[in-house]
Amino acid sequence: MTDAFSRCHPVLNFFYFAVVLGFTMFIQHPVYLAVSFVAATAYSMWLNGVKKVLKINFLLTLPSLLIVALLNPMFNHYGVTPLLYIESSGNWVTLEAMVYGIVLGCVLFIMILWFSCYNQIMTSDKFIYLFGRIIPAMSLMLSMALRFVPHFMAQLKVIRNGQKCVGMDVSNGKWFKKIRYALNMVSILVTWALENAIDTSDSMRARGYGLKGRSAFAIFRFDNRDGIVTGTLLALMGVYFGGM
Repeated sequence: MTDAFSRCHPVLNFFYFAVVLGFTMFIQHPVYLAVSFVAATAYSMWLNGVKKVLKINFLLTLPSLLIVALLNPMFNHYGVTPLLYIESSGNWVTLEAMVYGIVLGCVLFIMILWFSCYNQIMTSDKFIYLFGRIIPAMSLMLSMALRFVPHFMAQLKVIRNGQKCVGMDVSNGKWFKKIRYALNMVSILVTWALENAIDTSDSMRARGYGLKGRSAFAIFRFDNRDGIVTGTLLALMGVYFGGM
């Protein structure tokens, strides 16, 4: 799904997500994290749908949050409020380390939500438009990497449907055959990914991508609306820094 913000200039899209992600990573005040979480959740639900966010993001990232929250006190023993003494290691589990682990888990959770919004707004053509002339090879690699996972999942679904038609799906047979069918699908998927990368590289080379002096057509224009949005974002940044 697209919205009005996705139709703004790519510079504004990238600037917004860079600021939001940077602040979320480096400023771990609980009030700010709560605001960032609410905003990321609402925007992700708007772009990706409520069901997808609840099913994928929460079910997959909440366990990661708990793992980070529990692992941090095992390795970080700073703090002044001891809760539990571990005889095998001779260290205390402190309240401060546990709280910091929960904060780190929340940051990871919020970052995943923001990146789900980023993948919808910052398409590959926008990314290449911004960085294609500065770092052409790197921008192409990053663009391919960012769209790698959704393409991988879509192609895996196609491969699995084909395997089902010939009775070689992972849901058929005993466990040994299931493993063999799964490995076969992984082999097909990896082969497809390598061939797709080679085709993309040959196509971009044939078009002269990265050559010095090469011109490129772009549909993006910085208009009055983008100027207003830029001023608004800068004003909000000023308010935020004033609050800090």
